Amino acid sequence: MANERPETRLKCALVVRGAFDAHVVPAFEAAGGRTTIHWAPTTVIMKTLSEGETADAVLVLSDAMDRLVAEGRVEPESRVDVVRSRYGIAVKAGAPHPDIATVEALKRTLVAARSVAYSRTGASGIYFAGLLPRLGLAEAVNAKATIIPQGFTAEKLVSGEADIAVQQISELMVVPGIEVVGPLPDPVQEMTTFAAAILRGATDRDGAARFLAGLTTPRAAEAYRTSGLEPAF
Repeated sequence: MANERPETRLKCALVVRGAFDAHVVPAFEAAGGRTTIHWAPTTVIMKTLSEGETADAVLVLSDAMDRLVAEGRVEPESRVDVVRSRYGIAVKAGAPHPDIATVEALKRTLVAARSVAYSRTGASGIYFAGLLPRLGLAEAVNAKATIIPQGFTAEKLVSGEADIAVQQISELMVVPGIEVVGPLPDPVQEMTTFAAAILRGATDRDGAARFLAGLTTPRAAEAYRTSGLEPAF
């Protein structure tokens, strides 16, 4: 139809997938918007942007957004901090919940696991890969780890390829048939913030602005909390 709104193109980190599917995207579409989302880890999104791919808006880790602002690739005044996220551990639904209450307990759990699943390119996987040497477990865990290129590590629990999955809690919760044991203990926990902004040269800037406005509503905040995130606004 001639008066149909254009499709708003987004590149988004997987961390908000649950909340976006449950509320943010349906609310945008209910208001007449149309959108398509390229879901990928922040590192992959940054690589595609550097290779010339484009979109109308982007949601990535805050430090990556800092780089996009510094490079003049986004409209800085449109930037909004959307969510804060923690890393966690999950097991297959019905499996015993291992002890991860302390760093020492976490170490015992990781060593005892048949296989630990984590992501090679996601923020959680990059952090976890760096954490293992600090715990003195790099060799022991990686010798039997299930490392996926990108995506949801908890899928490897359902398939039986791993019995422990590490990822952002909100990403673990997207996968049916699993149970989140809890967050990593505080001494080895890291809070990560994700921010959104409109990319310069957006073909549907108006749609991107409307979409970003929907990221900080009370209903969106509720959806974030339900999906294992904290609002950052």
